[in-house]
Amino acid sequence: MALTLSEKDVSPLAEQNRALPRIVGIATANPPDSYAQSDILDIFKITDQRIRSLFMNSAIERRFLTLPPEGPDGERRMETQGELLRKHRATAVEMGARAVRECVANTGLDLSDIGYICCVTTTGFLTPGLSAHLIKELGLDVRTSRLDVVGMGCNAGLNGLTAVAGWAAANPGRPALMVCVEACSAAYVFDGTMRTAVVNSLFGDGAAAVVLMADPQGLLDLPGSGVRAEGPTVVKFSSRIIPEAVDAMRYDWDDDQGKFSFFLDRDVPYVVGAHAERVVDRLLEDTGLRRSDVAHWIVHSGGKKVIDSVQINLGLTRYDVRHTTGVLRDYGNLSSGSFLFSYERLMAEGQVRPGDHGVFMTMGPGSTIETALVRY
Repeated sequence: MALTLSEKDVSPLAEQNRALPRIVGIATANPPDSYAQSDILDIFKITDQRIRSLFMNSAIERRFLTLPPEGPDGERRMETQGELLRKHRATAVEMGARAVRECVANTGLDLSDIGYICCVTTTGFLTPGLSAHLIKELGLDVRTSRLDVVGMGCNAGLNGLTAVAGWAAANPGRPALMVCVEACSAAYVFDGTMRTAVVNSLFGDGAAAVVLMADPQGLLDLPGSGVRAEGPTVVKFSSRIIPEAVDAMRYDWDDDQGKFSFFLDRDVPYVVGAHAERVVDRLLEDTGLRRSDVAHWIVHSGGKKVIDSVQINLGLTRYDVRHTTGVLRDYGNLSSGSFLFSYERLMAEGQVRPGDHGVFMTMGPGSTIETALVRY
């Protein structure tokens, strides 16, 4: 239901604020099965004490995963790359559709209202892209504009949000949708090495969807608008790529395993932390805001050391990153959608006040740091 715009007396500042795209809905979804870290160690009969210690000291308690099927002997059968890609498609479409349906329903909109969809994923490759599959699965309007952001990694949720916010701003009154879908279970290699164990101990499966709308005339806040809009406006974005760390997070083809294998350099937390101040300072440049003016920090749940490094370098408290650490504890690293799981928890907490500012921060391959400034 595109909003009908009418003339209203608004101040220039209010008009400028309302012209910004606004997050009006959020929902998340996961596979049906979750596992404690000790469960995974037992299921795969991992006895190497170094790997067991890695799992048990990860600050992760549980993760949602779609594990390989059991063979005739009761052991988990290792999947081929083709099987992993098929698992990615099935899991991604199911989780993504569930997150989208709930997100749109939460806003009071209909699926038929969506004018734009951006799908973000790194854990599998599809042609046609996930957006085409979700349009079919959800019965979205065939005229829906679409974009697929593939392979950008854990930072990509904010890359996608940049595109969605731009479309929403250019099409005021029309809902735009982003869904981050990561079936990390479809990107695992089990070869007993410490390299793959780092990845296998960290990532989980999940999907997160958000709806954005620009509302230059302030109609969303009027009684009878039909849209339940509780989220912030998106003020600006800032990015920083670290070219000298281009190989710190990457996919490699493993000839022995016949599948892609993800690599995380042990120095990733320090690289990210060392550059966090610069990108946040640029984000706040010309806004009149200082870091101490930011009331809510939503940081990607990249791992315990990553969170600690960002916290120390930005001078944040444990309370500032409580949702980030909580999502890591309960879900693991959900890649591109992690920050939206944290944002959902913030909104459910009920502590946000009108006029508060917040920062979203995601980090991933490139190496890249993405940020967004929002106003509640």
